[in-house]
Amino acid sequence: MTTTLDYLTVDTAPAPQHSIIWLHGLGADGGDFLPLAEQMTLPVAVRYIFPHAPEQAVTINGGYVMRSWYDIVSDNIEQRADVAGIRQSQLAIEQLITQEKQRGVAAKHIFLAGFSQGGAVVLHTGLRQQEALGGIIALSTYLPMPSFLADEYSATAAAQTPILMAHGRQDPIVPYALGKQSKEKLQEINCALEWHEYAMPHSVCPAEIADIEHWLTQQLRK
Repeated sequence: MTTTLDYLTVDTAPAPQHSIIWLHGLGADGGDFLPLAEQMTLPVAVRYIFPHAPEQAVTINGGYVMRSWYDIVSDNIEQRADVAGIRQSQLAIEQLITQEKQRGVAAKHIFLAGFSQGGAVVLHTGLRQQEALGGIIALSTYLPMPSFLADEYSATAAAQTPILMAHGRQDPIVPYALGKQSKEKLQEINCALEWHEYAMPHSVCPAEIADIEHWLTQQLRK
């Protein structure tokens, strides 16, 4: 299957039966989280897929063209979701999920991970799958389009898909309070969610990497 996204891929050993699709944040590219993956030691062979977001004009940055999973149209983070753009990114990520299934990787062994804008896309996409995934890792992010969730999410699959959310308490980009509010919304719909917070800004810290490795190890052993 040909996907609409270019991506980097790294197999930690031959013929992996687990895949992690990892989305970068605004203005970065697929290589952004490659070093983090290289730091982690996991108990099984994994195929990492690091897609590059398409280049597009971003309204909040004066129309500057950069890699972005969706347009950001307002300073108010709760009003700035580009619904059409998020849905388009959802379809592109679902192509990657389908590709991994065609390679023989079961849905329950496919993980979605993302930072900031990428994290918003993996939360949106993962909750709308008809089959439970291996898990969702959402870092320094928020749940986009919460008013659409009740009509669109797959209740059974979402409840069976474990979620790890992590956020910095000094985040000036995606406010800590919004991340925590998103966590509480997901718990209300019975998501199996683990929450971690750190004394950091909009970034990733060593303690967080260790927690991601521990959480992934638990899920990969199931």
